[in-house]
This record gives sequence, structure tokens and C-alpha cells, in this order.
Amino acid sequence: MRNSIPFLGSQPARWMFLSIVAMSAVTAAITTARAAEPASRPNILWITSEDHGPHLGCYGDRFATTPHVDALAKRGLRYRHVWSNAPVCAPARTTLISGLYPPSTGAEHMRSMVPMPAGLKMYPQLLRDAGYYCTNNAKEDYNLAPRGKVWNESSRQAHWKNRPADQPFMAVFNSEKSHESRIRSRPHKAVHDPAGVRVPAYHPDTPEVRQDWAQYYDQVSAADADAGVRLAELAEAGLADDTIVFYFADHGSGMPRNKRWLYDSGLHVPLVVHIPEKFRHLAPADYRPGGTTDRLVSFVDFAPTLLSLAGVRPPEWLQGEAFLGEFAAPPRSHVFGFRGRMDERYDLLRSVTDGRFVYIRNYAPHRIYGQHVSYMFQTPTTRVWHQRHVDGTLNAAQEIFWNRKPFEELYDLSTDPDEVRNLAADDRHRETRDRLRQALDTWERQIRDVGFLPEGEMHRRAAGRSPYDMARDNQGFPFDRIFDTAQQASRLDAASIPVLRQRLADQQEDSAVRYWAALGLAMRGAAGVAAGEKELRAALDDPSPDVRIVAAEGLARHGPAAERAAPLTLLEKHSEWGAHDVFTSIAALHALDDLGSLAEPLWPRLVALPTKGTAPHARYGDYVPRLIERFKGHGSSEEKK
Repeated sequence: MRNSIPFLGSQPARWMFLSIVAMSAVTAAITTARAAEPASRPNILWITSEDHGPHLGCYGDRFATTPHVDALAKRGLRYRHVWSNAPVCAPARTTLISGLYPPSTGAEHMRSMVPMPAGLKMYPQLLRDAGYYCTNNAKEDYNLAPRGKVWNESSRQAHWKNRPADQPFMAVFNSEKSHESRIRSRPHKAVHDPAGVRVPAYHPDTPEVRQDWAQYYDQVSAADADAGVRLAELAEAGLADDTIVFYFADHGSGMPRNKRWLYDSGLHVPLVVHIPEKFRHLAPADYRPGGTTDRLVSFVDFAPTLLSLAGVRPPEWLQGEAFLGEFAAPPRSHVFGFRGRMDERYDLLRSVTDGRFVYIRNYAPHRIYGQHVSYMFQTPTTRVWHQRHVDGTLNAAQEIFWNRKPFEELYDLSTDPDEVRNLAADDRHRETRDRLRQALDTWERQIRDVGFLPEGEMHRRAAGRSPYDMARDNQGFPFDRIFDTAQQASRLDAASIPVLRQRLADQQEDSAVRYWAALGLAMRGAAGVAAGEKELRAALDDPSPDVRIVAAEGLARHGPAAERAAPLTLLEKHSEWGAHDVFTSIAALHALDDLGSLAEPLWPRLVALPTKGTAPHARYGDYVPRLIERFKGHGSSEEKK
């Protein structure tokens, strides 16, 4: 810099130069100050709704009636490829509030609770630090316990109108009108004609299914009306030209096999963004009123995007990428999805898309897709669908949901939007499968996915810390070894059996490695259990309750009939909430339910088990009672396949 200033030989010239420098400095200071003034920063309004995919008129759905969001789309930008990361509300909202992938924080399980990582903040806290007034009306439903005050106000009364004069705001208004529970609410005054519904290939075409789908569209219209109220409020206050508006849903539709599942139908959400003219410099290059964009976006990107719009550089620890504003990042090539425990049912899946293909990895392929989640079975579609499976009247595409999963899936959305033709074994798609598989593996390593720990083990290791903080220590969480064992376990190939036997037998191995080794043998059915019977029987005395439960389930299902008493007794003892922690009880009851009639002698005693006990948080309180309810006279007919 010094070399760029010309030599100034005379005193007047020096003073003139210094005066110019001083004036420039003052001008720069004034400009900087103005940039920080509230009036120079946009207000941000999030209008959200629950449990619906892009079933909107502006997305080309002619059956939908959504005039308010359609009108917003005509003035804004419609995103064609947005994933919620999680296909159910609590972990999806946890992703939004934190800007972190829940599999990295231990918050992936439905209605769970773990501490927020030490030293990190939720996005409203970061915006409040930057001078924004932040309100939420009103749903939170986060799986992360915050550190300190998050919102200026979070309640049914929370509103941007309550802010101090001239303070910029970030306000969230959520509509519950389209929630899963509203699909099955009866009586219902029909608006959309069930005869006009497009029934997806995986659902049976029955009157019950058509009514549920039509009622879903009615409820999406109700959510659209709520959005209209909020947009009118903004306009009446004269703030439309000062406010960037987002409209989006929290995950895919509440219909079964959409909600809770890692297909595009469970993760794909609408996103419409309107940026007023005065803030058009914060828009992406492809922003056009009424336009669309193919940029890949996911919920983990929303927190850094908010900060970027507010003129705040997103901190490095955020795991997403800003897609709008001053600090927008280049477009990403992939977005990711995850599924852990869904209410009372354990599962572990991860997925990735490039916008056209969806790749899914099933780490528990021994579980059927349609595990009995009590809340899901309240929907008439679920019940009639399952009954037709029992009756044997489903076609091949409809039957998939009631069978066990392959270890990997690949779908081409351009030719198979309902995702019923698995291309993972098709040699014509090998390159695509391998590319997406590698992208998924890389992501799981980058975030140090703690979902590979059994939920109870995760809490025990964290010992009050955030699982995220626990997982930064490779000695306490040897991710690569655990991940490799989980990969070998879930492939279901015979070649991995010797490795799994060796790792299960080695007490120097990490307990999560032994857990996956035992699970890998049990998942291979009779052949795996026969090959590893010695190691599995020894594992009944393993120090880890999770290893003991997995070994017992495998032996009870596939071991010699005359020797099933010991593993069944172990599972019964581990089911008692109070004698064991809530996670051990859930895991053991889940195993016994999956065993179906093999565990029938225990049913009279299981229904008498305690339905209350201690837990890290009240959110865990419903799951043991729901599982115990399953043994009252019917057991596990859904899982007998």
C-alpha cells in the first residue's frame, strides 16, 4: 500500500493529500455505520407449514388449491430441489434451529433431547447478537436443549409487531393445519374430490386411501390460507418492501411412506423466496420474479443463509452453506437425509440426492420398512394398506413396504417419481450408484455420525456432555472402526462373517464395534447365527446391554429351538423400565415385539411391566408404554414377514 502513494514534495500537497485521506476515512465510517443501521438490513419472515411436500399449484400440481403461495411464487423464486434432511418434524426442526446435522449432534431420534454443543449458538441467538428481534409463533419441537435465551419471544402471542421501533426482525409463523393428524380427523367436510386424486404407485387404490389423499389436499389449502393472512398482515403494515419472505414446509406429506421415510416423497419440500427490489443485491444471479432454480438446498443451509442475509458471516462450525445474501456459497452437488428412531421404533438409514437420483443406505436391513409405529397406524391408509398385505392382495410395488429392506437403494426421479424401482443392482447405473455411495460415506465421516452408537450407549458415553462434543474425541468415539464394522454388518455378504466374529469376540474392541458385529451376524439370519453362535452366546454376558440385547434377539430367532429360553429370559429382564434405563427397555421390548410369536410365552408378563420410569427427558415417556401395549393379545403380526 505504501508503494502505491506518489511522492508529495510540497507541504501544501501533503496537507491536501492528508485531508483527502481523512475525508475518505470519514465517508467510509459513515457508510459503514449506515450499513449497520437497522433500516439497511432486511426484515425476514418465515411462513412455515407442516407435513406437506410440493403439492402446490405453483409446483405444477393441478389438483392443489393454493392461491396465496402461488401468488407469492409469481413475485419470487421457486426452488425445485429442497430437502428437509429429516422426514419428520422434531429432527427436521432441530436441523433448522442449529445449522448442524442431527446425526452429528445426537439429535436425530424422534422426540429425543440432548445438549446443544458447548460454545455454539442457535440461529436466533446469532441474529439477536447482530441486532435482530427474533420471534417464533409458536412450535419449537427441537431435540437440542438450548444454552441461554433463544428467542425474544416464542409463544402464540409472539409477533414482529412487538419489536422496538425500527429494529429489524426475523419472525417465524407456523401453520399446523396440514399436519398428519389433520389428514385422519373425522368428521371432515370434503373440498377436493377423492375421485381426482393421483394415488402413488406404492399405495393401494382404495376409497380410504383416496379420502386421506383428498383430505390432505384440503389441509394444504388451509395452510395456504394461513400464509395469506401473514402476507396480508405484512402488506397492511407497509413492510412488504422491507421484508424477505420464505415459505416452506417442515418435511414431506404426512401420508404413510412419505413422512418418516428417506425417499424424495418424505424429504422434498416446497421453498418459495421473495426478495423485494431494494434488497435484490442479496438475491442469487438466477433470481427472477416468477422464476425457478435447480440449486440444491437443504435445511442445514437455512441458518447460514439467514446470517448471510443479515450481513453476518456464518461461523465456520455451521455445517450448511448460505444460498442467499452477501456470503452465499457456490452451489452444492449433493444434499443428504437421515432417519433414526421413529417414536418407539429403532432404525438407521442415510440418503443422498444429486437432484435426479436418490441413493439410500439401510444399516438395519433386517427390519421391514413398515414397522409398527403407533401414531402412523392411526391413519386409515396405513391400516387398509397393511390389511391388504395380510390378505395377499397387493401388487409388487405396494407390497415392498411390508418387507425387509435391501442394504442399498437407488431411484431415478426422472423416470420413477414414486421411487418403486430400485436400480442399485442394475449395472447400467453402477457409476451413479458408486458416486452417490461415496458421497454419502464421505459426508458421514465428515460429520462424525454418532447415529452409529445405540441411543443408550450415546447417552452413557456423553455423560451429560453434548454427543457432538463427545464425538470430537477419537479415543472415546473411534468413528472409523465403528463405521467400518457397520458397513460390513449391513452388507449381508458371507465374506464379512469371519471379521464380524473376530470383532465380537474381542473384548478390547469398542462396545459399539461389538454391537455392530453382533448385529451383523444376527441380520444374516440362520446362516449368520449358526456361523457365529459361539460368539453370540458369549455376548449374552457382554458388559454392554446393547450388545447383549442384539445377541439375544439373534439367538432367540435363529438359534436352536431347544436353547431359546436363555436369550428370551435375558430380553424379558432387560425390558423392565426401572431395572434398566429407558433406552435399554425400549431396545429389549422392540426385539421381543419383532420376535412375534416366538416370544408369545412372555406376553402375559410383558403387559404387566412398569409403564413409567426415569428418563433423561419427558419426551421419552411414551415409547415403553406403546411397546408394552403391543403384547396385549396380538403381538407383532406386522413384523412376521
